[in-house]
Amino acid sequence: MTIMAIMSIRVTVITIAWSKNFQHMLALMFAVEEINKNPHLLPNITLGFDLFNVMHSDMRILKNPLRWLTGLDRGIPNYTCGRGAEAVAVISEAGILVQMGTLLELYRIPQLAFGPLDPLLSDSSQFPSVYQMASKDTSLALAMVSLMLHFGWTWVGLVVSDDQEGVAFLSDLRAEMQELGLCLAFVELVLVKQNSVFYVLMEQQARIMTSAANVVVLFGDPASFMNLNIMLMRSLITWKVWVTTSHWDIATNSRWDFPASEHNFLLHSFHGTLIFSQQHREIAGFRHFLRTASPSKYPEDIYLALFWSLVFRCSLSNADCRTLQGCPTNASLEWLTWEKFDMTLSEGSYHIYNAVHAVAHSLHKMLQHMSEEQPPGPGGKAMIPHWQLLHSFLQSLQFTNPAGDHVNLDQKRKPAATYDILNFWNFPQGLGHKVKVGHFSPYDPPGQQLSLSEELIEWATGITQIPRSVCSPSCGPGFRVTARAGEPICCFDCTRCPDNGIANATDMDQCVTCPGHQYANAERDRCLDKQVSFLAVEGPLGMTLACIALSLSLLTAVILGVFVKHQDTPIVKANNHTLSYMLLISLLLCFLCSFLFIGRPNTATCLLRQITFALVFTLAVSAVLAKTITVVLAFKAMKPGRTMRRLLVSGAPNAVIPICFLIQLTLCGIWLATSPPFVDTDAHSEHGHIILLCNEGSITAFYCVLGFLGSLALGTFTVAFLARNLPDTFNEAKFLTFSMLVFCSVWVTFLPVYHSTKGKVMVAVEVFSILASGAGLLGCIFVPKCYIILLQPGKNCLEEFRNTHFKSSSPKAVSQF
Repeated sequence: MTIMAIMSIRVTVITIAWSKNFQHMLALMFAVEEINKNPHLLPNITLGFDLFNVMHSDMRILKNPLRWLTGLDRGIPNYTCGRGAEAVAVISEAGILVQMGTLLELYRIPQLAFGPLDPLLSDSSQFPSVYQMASKDTSLALAMVSLMLHFGWTWVGLVVSDDQEGVAFLSDLRAEMQELGLCLAFVELVLVKQNSVFYVLMEQQARIMTSAANVVVLFGDPASFMNLNIMLMRSLITWKVWVTTSHWDIATNSRWDFPASEHNFLLHSFHGTLIFSQQHREIAGFRHFLRTASPSKYPEDIYLALFWSLVFRCSLSNADCRTLQGCPTNASLEWLTWEKFDMTLSEGSYHIYNAVHAVAHSLHKMLQHMSEEQPPGPGGKAMIPHWQLLHSFLQSLQFTNPAGDHVNLDQKRKPAATYDILNFWNFPQGLGHKVKVGHFSPYDPPGQQLSLSEELIEWATGITQIPRSVCSPSCGPGFRVTARAGEPICCFDCTRCPDNGIANATDMDQCVTCPGHQYANAERDRCLDKQVSFLAVEGPLGMTLACIALSLSLLTAVILGVFVKHQDTPIVKANNHTLSYMLLISLLLCFLCSFLFIGRPNTATCLLRQITFALVFTLAVSAVLAKTITVVLAFKAMKPGRTMRRLLVSGAPNAVIPICFLIQLTLCGIWLATSPPFVDTDAHSEHGHIILLCNEGSITAFYCVLGFLGSLALGTFTVAFLARNLPDTFNEAKFLTFSMLVFCSVWVTFLPVYHSTKGKVMVAVEVFSILASGAGLLGCIFVPKCYIILLQPGKNCLEEFRNTHFKSSSPKAVSQF
């Protein structure tokens, strides 16, 4: 037979005397009431609690825990004088358990810690009886770094408490930032023991305010930051963006005397703060519980009465510290501003709620197990076990709380936390509000872990756009990052990309070289396709040269026609009309071969242009040489008994032409056989253009051909120069000398100019040299003769020649050829 019994089980809660922790106590009360009303959890058992206050003082922190353990006002270790029900667990803030946990471990009391996950308490060898309610904060550093990356904050300050938790966070944050190229502008360690180092806080405040970092991360023990919090708020720092966690207390107690500006609209040092809070669901009924909680509903709660008297300006009876007078009718916590009481469920209150449920579930499972293993105790009452037996059930406890969240006390299997990102808004008279503006989940794919609604974010007063926090301005497109020696990677200079290099994004480490068919624009931010360039006939330069070549060709043809028409006149006969025809035809071909250099290069033109140029100019120069030799032999043959006359009559000078032509033809054949010219491109000589050109193939063969032509021209000039003083009636010796002087001058000038130019200009120089040298030969040799033939025909007769001959004081001779 099962006998039902109602027993009282107490859960001791130790907290800090701050107004914000009043919500922690109410969360405990709500959880206990909820469990006691649940018929399926701990049936026939009433759950109760004791509440002890612990001051943050090394001298007094163990005073109340010893009073609870011993039952005496003056705690005596190893004595238990209390006669009430024995508590089965302790719920306390993690920072307090670190200091008093060693004492509680002597008794093996289950201790459930709320607040941020403390790495020291995670050491099961030192604290085997501690169970932390918070999820792992392993993704907090990544979440904050993701926020920095989202807004482009590369130069960030950090203020962290100088304890194990703070040092661990500093290490995680620094590693994440270094991996992603972000930098810490400064790191300020806030000592846990502040009372004796207030001047240190003043120095830290000055460094924070003067730093170039406009974004500051705050992380650490709330108690350690209390004085720094007050100092920062008094300074009214509205140009910084603060990033912190929900454990860092932005709200201030109204008893602190802040300047009047702190109560004005938006003039609050922490207006616009971004807060990372572990994500959790709202607890159904909790807000209603807060709204209806009052001293009249809980008359035995002296803390509630004391808090009521402070915030609603009531008078509290000195007799029992519970009776209130002069309070507003139907006063509610909902009336209070956020500075005095926040109706939103805090992270710590949520942990306390889960801790109470964890104890209840563990007790429920333990009692079920014991009812199966052993009979009820004397009088039919269920035996309440010692709290040491509770550990085996707490260690592996997993359950779903009434809000629908999964709770896991197994420290090794705790999941990483997901975070809500809250934005703190300050309104007149302390009517602050926290607005959810985003969330972070480490379980989402990279790049999708952070979600933000930027339009909901309120920045600090005076900031109308996303604030910047960088050591150096970003290097825009067209510039690359150049690191500064001895400084963090976030501090750099911007160097313009070199020629043909681009940077099409911000803060690029290296410029990208454009491919061969493209070039960098003037801004160095993108590659443009190069334009194909050659000496086109449509262009002004090509059109000019083509017109000159065509004009000279027509002029040569006209002169040839004149000579053919007047071939029986003395002046034509006197200059060997056969050689004159050959020279005019070769000059005509010289002018026409320049068209091979104008236009888009192809395989045919590349093969023909230099070969044709070399052969026709060889033909022209050798014809000039033959004419010069003919003139010299003609005057030498005037002397009797000489063999010169036989050479002249036999036409031996004309043999020079085929001999020279065959030599040049042989050289050109060897050139074509070994390494012929081909179509090539030059993408580097002219910016923004790809030059289509003819590669000469074998440079040696090319210069051999030019060398032979140059030697032939030099020899012709030498012979003509030696014959310059021969009689000048119908004698072209002087004209031949001057024409070769012009020819040689053009090509001697051509060589340095040709090698100092690139692209189509180089081709134009060669075409101009061809036209200029050909025009020199044409003008110096044939224009004077045409002048006599066409304009002074009277001089083009034998009688005129004879009259001139007899009037001369020195012997004159006339060539018969």
